[in-house]
Amino acid sequence: MTPDQRTPEQRTPEQSWPTHWPKVARDIADATADALAAVRAANRDGLLVAVEELRGLSFEQVSSVHAAIVRELLEDTHPDGLSSEDVQDALTVCAKSTIVWLPDLDVQALAAVYTGALGISDLEDDSFRIGHGAYLRSAVLVIGSLSTGVKKAQSAYIIRAIDEIARAQTIEMP
Repeated sequence: MTPDQRTPEQRTPEQSWPTHWPKVARDIADATADALAAVRAANRDGLLVAVEELRGLSFEQVSSVHAAIVRELLEDTHPDGLSSEDVQDALTVCAKSTIVWLPDLDVQALAAVYTGALGISDLEDDSFRIGHGAYLRSAVLVIGSLSTGVKKAQSAYIIRAIDEIARAQTIEMP
């Protein structure tokens, strides 16, 4: 079921997005929220459906939103600064908690999400090597794992990421 096919009763409060957003931003937010709900529930089938939803959208836009969310979560979970050991620990926690319900987990894809979000590696090269679907799946797994250590709702991170990207695009325009 696509976001547009849901009735108001089927929407969760987490899926109420700013009305000034364009449709594509709301679709990215909906699909990301669906994927994160599947991750929270350790629902493999739900995650597969949600990742397909994400794959139907612009990879560049979705991955930009996800990278912004990962960066903010890393900042919030490491307010005194982020070391390479912190990233390794976050990767280990994510992999250990996920492999239990997702045995085909690609740890290299998880690592690529961290390094891509931090600007250490080229997101486009990594996603081409790994595949867009695997990259998107790994991104929501990383977001889900990192968000267990914060008090803010996942929807708040989605909103901030999309708003920040929109603001940056507005500033860049002449």
